[in-house]
Amino acid sequence: MAHGEQSRGNRGHAQGDDAARAAGGGGASGARALGTRVAAVLLWLCVWQAASRLVGSTILLAGPLDTLVRLGQLIGDARFGSIVAFSCVRIVGGFLLAYGAAVVLGWLAHRFAVVHQVLEPAVATLKSVPIACIIVLLLIWVGSRRVSGIAVFLAVFPAVYYSCVQGLAQVDPQVDEMLRVFGARGPVRLCAHVWPQVLPFLVGTSKNVCGMAWKAGVAAELIGSPLGSLGERIYQSKILLETADLFAWTIVVVALSALFEWAFVALLDRSGGWSLRLALVLAQRLPAPGGREVPPEGIALQGAAVGYPGTTVAEDLSIRLAPGSRTLLTDASGAGKTTLLRSVAGLQSLVAGGAELPRVVTMVFQEARLVEALSAVENVVLVAGAGVSAGKTRGLLGELLPSEVLDVPVRELSGGQRRRVEIARALACHSSAVLLDEPFASLDALAHRDAAAFVLRHLEGRTLLVASHVAGDAQLLDAQELSLF
Repeated sequence: MAHGEQSRGNRGHAQGDDAARAAGGGGASGARALGTRVAAVLLWLCVWQAASRLVGSTILLAGPLDTLVRLGQLIGDARFGSIVAFSCVRIVGGFLLAYGAAVVLGWLAHRFAVVHQVLEPAVATLKSVPIACIIVLLLIWVGSRRVSGIAVFLAVFPAVYYSCVQGLAQVDPQVDEMLRVFGARGPVRLCAHVWPQVLPFLVGTSKNVCGMAWKAGVAAELIGSPLGSLGERIYQSKILLETADLFAWTIVVVALSALFEWAFVALLDRSGGWSLRLALVLAQRLPAPGGREVPPEGIALQGAAVGYPGTTVAEDLSIRLAPGSRTLLTDASGAGKTTLLRSVAGLQSLVAGGAELPRVVTMVFQEARLVEALSAVENVVLVAGAGVSAGKTRGLLGELLPSEVLDVPVRELSGGQRRRVEIARALACHSSAVLLDEPFASLDALAHRDAAAFVLRHLEGRTLLVASHVAGDAQLLDAQELSLF
């Protein structure tokens, strides 16, 4: 074991050296790319200046030098700050209102089909109607001083709404099931699982809609020309044929748009990490499911059938497992062991028959179900609630895993290490029964025996129901064998 860990450490150092060399090469490549971009910008500035000289009239085409001088004069003008503030308040305000409304309504549309059906025609219409037509209508209805904020709202809302709906549709339902089985509260599930999974969709959309918001807002101001706005200044430049002013104000708009996009996307991107931290704080402050002390409870099925709507996997099941008993289901794959465990966990209803099921269960699922961005310790803390201390969590995991892997994201662990995290999680949390579905998959013989011994050490009198077709598991777990047929 020590030799294996040392070998992995050596490989880690080698990989670190490779990463350092790659980073050095990446730095040089990045410098070259930056130099190329700067050179391209300078080239086009020279072309612009040459074209201005060729035209010979600053009224028709002001050059970059004239524009730069005029930009400096505008920034030094006492009215510059109020002009920028007028537009920023309305454009940024409309954007943030649209974003919040789109996320909330997107969630409601995902959650309730009737909301989606009601909103779909309106959102599709907003997405298709030209923004200029919307602006003209808004000028008639609300006047020029309010038009930019509303125009931004209507331009941004559809894109963010559809992105949110699409992201929610891609949220991993298996991890959500796991969190529900372990009794994670709604705010914890939202912060730990839903928001981080929807976030990439929103970040990608935001890189487009931030610029779209400024285009729509300034266009609305340009058409309505409310006094003291960026759009009105651009319109005056056009009326007076002051192309240097026109270019200077355009540079101001582009700079504000780029700065806003950078700041908003950066904050949005970081919100994923903040959301995970908040989930852990909430998990530690909320009470454990069922309280700190959960007595063992038995499992009873009478003439039950398990399966899915329209499909029965196993039927005529009459099983009675006493509180604190240990039972191993030994049927072959496809016989309905997983379906039975899911029914006992409350993830699906019985097709027929009656049952007496434990109130609080913990479970190891057949496939890995972890919050990938969190560490092994954090994955346990997330569902253990206030009933299990961080010290106990670390101690339990330390019985199965090397200490150096406890605080790294579980996505970096091997399949066997991830499996042991799930076993520790199921035994760490308070429950009246523990359900294990092929719990020792991907473990070698030694890790298999160690994990089985860990289960027995920390079962603490709870009812144990295990699905496994591996010979010898009944002996390792000191469990009675049971066949569904």
